[in-house]
Amino acid sequence: MPKALWIAHVEVTDPEAYGRYAALATAAIAKNGGKFIARGARYVTLEGADRPRHVVAVFPSLEAGEACYHSPDYQAALDHARGASVRDLVVVELLDDADL
Repeated sequence: MPKALWIAHVEVTDPEAYGRYAALATAAIAKNGGKFIARGARYVTLEGADRPRHVVAVFPSLEAGEACYHSPDYQAALDHARGASVRDLVVVELLDDADL
């Protein structure tokens, strides 16, 4: 089964509340088998809308990434991000031969 990437593009509007989200989300993502591979690092926007924060985590499968999102732990974290950020989030399955 191929791994999957959880990719978020974020504009933080309330840093204090978003900080609470980030702390809880980090634990929830790890608990569900996710591992961050990029978070708040340097980036270049080549096309589309710019959001100043980008996060990428790798999960064992698309299903694991989706299950993490729906988990009680992540939903509790997400309560702090609502109203504190504008976000786009997708989970994308890797190609079978992707070595990540």
